[in-house]
Amino acid sequence: MEFRVRIPLVHTLGIELVDLQPGQAELAVEVAENLTNSWGVAHGGLTMTLLDVAMAHAARDPAELDGPVQAGAVTIEMKTTFLRPGKGRLLARARCVHRTASLAFCEAEVRGADGELVAQATGTFKRLRGLPAGDRGRDIHRPDGSD
Repeated sequence: MEFRVRIPLVHTLGIELVDLQPGQAELAVEVAENLTNSWGVAHGGLTMTLLDVAMAHAARDPAELDGPVQAGAVTIEMKTTFLRPGKGRLLARARCVHRTASLAFCEAEVRGADGELVAQATGTFKRLRGLPAGDRGRDIHRPDGSD
């Protein structure tokens, strides 16, 4: 399965989209040496990015899953709890707990190759129809690549 919108950081980290359903998303990443911390396990930033992107995908409008990408979700806040070191292939599962016209409240977890819980998170996401225009958005482009 492929991401419908190109996210350069996600591509650079090697994160892959495993499954996407209305209100749910699964993403995975293989913890390569260049993605580890000084102890040789998944860097916390990798784990948090995996959680964040999974929740943002779960926050998306279910009506857009089969149609053109017209909106996005940006993180307003996120709380992450790290429980054990991440090793091998990490799998994130996220779900949207509640959605309003402008906000989505999500939760996610990351499990290691052994199935053990590595981290969990909750997050609030602002649902956008497009990205800012004018001076504020001159360096920002819409998720679908159009300006």
